[in-house]
Amino acid sequence: MLRSVIVAGTVILATASGASAQDAAAGEKVFTVCRACHQVGDTAKNGVGPVLNGLFGRKAGSVAGYSYSTANKESGLSWDEATFADYIKDPKAKVPGTKMIYPGLKDEQKIKDLIGYLHQFDKAPVQLGNS
Repeated sequence: MLRSVIVAGTVILATASGASAQDAAAGEKVFTVCRACHQVGDTAKNGVGPVLNGLFGRKAGSVAGYSYSTANKESGLSWDEATFADYIKDPKAKVPGTKMIYPGLKDEQKIKDLIGYLHQFDKAPVQLGNS
């Protein structure tokens, strides 16, 4: 009996953690909306929005050659998963005065998947500076 309970509990935990894990392939699909303004990868360039290579661990407003809003440059944010997740839900609420016009991504799993996708570009080239 105890063995059955332990096995059932293990299966439930594995299923639950699998549902909340980051799925980079699903995140790539989420990123198709972001692609209108942002690029990632070895040949990424600033566009309407800055390059998102090396996002996590970076100070907001620090990609060279991109013209950030004063609000973004002075936000004091450093991008980690929690800050990005909060920001992407409602960019204008997190950084009032941001130029980012995206209305927000509310789906928690899609946010996790997007984060997983963006982590694939942690080591991709990005120019940091005070733009």
